[in-house]
Amino acid sequence: MRISPHRDIDPAELAALADGSLDRRRRAAVEARVAGSAELAELLSEQQRAIALTRRAAAEVEAPAVVRARIEARRPRRIRRGAVIGAFATTAAVAAAVVGALDSKTSGEPLHAALRPTGLVANARGEATLRQTSSGWRIQLEASGLPRLAGGRFYEAWLRDPAGALVPIGTFNEGTNVTLWAGVSPKTFRLLTVTRERADGDQASSGEKVLAGTVAP
Repeated sequence: MRISPHRDIDPAELAALADGSLDRRRRAAVEARVAGSAELAELLSEQQRAIALTRRAAAEVEAPAVVRARIEARRPRRIRRGAVIGAFATTAAVAAAVVGALDSKTSGEPLHAALRPTGLVANARGEATLRQTSSGWRIQLEASGLPRLAGGRFYEAWLRDPAGALVPIGTFNEGTNVTLWAGVSPKTFRLLTVTRERADGDQASSGEKVLAGTVAP
């Protein structure tokens, strides 16, 4: 798929944001622009997933040395301006080739959470499936009844422990086929919530919860 260049952001900065190498002085500005563009948000999410899969593949999959070398060679590092879309396609192709092997790296039975509305969006509903992997907890979310948010507005998912500590696990624009990642265990951080957020530079939760549910086996 051909993606037209975006006037509002340097493609190299988008790639650097995806792989974690973006200068922290530029991070907030780039994240704000991504939050305001569904196209950029989709590209960033795709790139982040591809990078995560290829890195895990290189570290975990017992492939012949020549295959591992090719995967490592295709991992995005510092991507030149104008080449970022090609990098997206390359990493996505590599990720697709190894995703079957990575699925075998999950451990234990999946956990589940039924998400119910809190009153802000009366007809919203959701289901989440949480699977532990060597990289963290992969969370597949399907939600209905949530209006699509764009133009600097988005949804953000959180895990919370009994003491009230919140950990952000990802952002999205609408609730169809959403993949989130958590670095904390939902066996401890058992409350899963979804809030409405705005790209205003404040990384804390807005408190506008639209869905909430408890993680259970």
